[in-house]
Amino acid sequence: MLRHPILIAGAGGSIGSALARRLAALSPPNLVLLESSESSLYALQRDWSASGLDCPATFVLGNVADRGLLEHIFAQHAPRLVFHAAAFKQVPLMEEQPFAAIANNIFATETLTKVAAAHHARVLLLSTDKAVQPSSVMGATKRVAEHIVLAARGTALRLCNVLASRDSVAEIFASQIAHGGPITVTDPAARRYFLTLDEAVDLLLLAAAHSQPSSLLAPVLTSTHFIADLAHFMARELAPGREIAIQFTEPRPGDKEIELLWAPGDSTHPAGPDASVRNAIVSIQSPVLSGPQLDASLVRLRNAVDARDLAVALASLQSLVPDYTPSNAVLAQTRKAGAPVSR
Repeated sequence: MLRHPILIAGAGGSIGSALARRLAALSPPNLVLLESSESSLYALQRDWSASGLDCPATFVLGNVADRGLLEHIFAQHAPRLVFHAAAFKQVPLMEEQPFAAIANNIFATETLTKVAAAHHARVLLLSTDKAVQPSSVMGATKRVAEHIVLAARGTALRLCNVLASRDSVAEIFASQIAHGGPITVTDPAARRYFLTLDEAVDLLLLAAAHSQPSSLLAPVLTSTHFIADLAHFMARELAPGREIAIQFTEPRPGDKEIELLWAPGDSTHPAGPDASVRNAIVSIQSPVLSGPQLDASLVRLRNAVDARDLAVALASLQSLVPDYTPSNAVLAQTRKAGAPVSR
């Protein structure tokens, strides 16, 4: 894995930057760190210099949807492994901005994957548990991104909520506690799997070492945790002796009561260390679209996005991800546009 240059797309994000620092300690020939946010890339570059990391690194400001830029990166640096961590991830915001989610999470992934394949590079997609039986545009677009990467013989790794990542629920709770509360929890029954940032990076490196092509992977996690329990724990730890109120609001558009790492009908088998240890991974056997079928569906979806036809775009998403259930918020947008979409 470390004998050739490595490209990280989304290198300025919480997971991307943590991965970059970990890889730097392993001294690959070169790290190419691609990030679309100027401030995030600048912060990463400053941190790199301040940390005294001696691993060669090339910092690139740009987007994975920019085919010309990607061709230049591959021609100049010849990365053989691509960690794709560039995505829109905020569920409620993507319910409001479905075209942006489709363009960034699906078509930018398609562009990156095609350029990487042309240069004989492998793509490792950072995916999410929200891609399983999705109830949000974000989850559905990430499921399509999995199809794209797997069809190109790449690897997709599903992660869950990562504590201490930017804009995570833990970061939001910490800010609310610092301001005296209340801590807002959408649903007392809401449960999630959680990982630390270090564990997420460990899993990415483990997935990178998994050589089987077209592998959909996920960590072995024993139990979910109530988000309300996390809120109470953080209030006790961050505000000892103070009373911090917990306020239950309501589920946001696209939210689910529980997120899973694979669907009930999927089968799994070990893909890494003993499944009894933390940070083990499993390979998921789940239906994957074939190349021609996927390509035809993506053409229909792209035409719908170009025409700003949300009803057809959602119908195309549902054909790509049959177990996707659009939220009422997204369906309301289609009704405003005057075209219904089936649920």
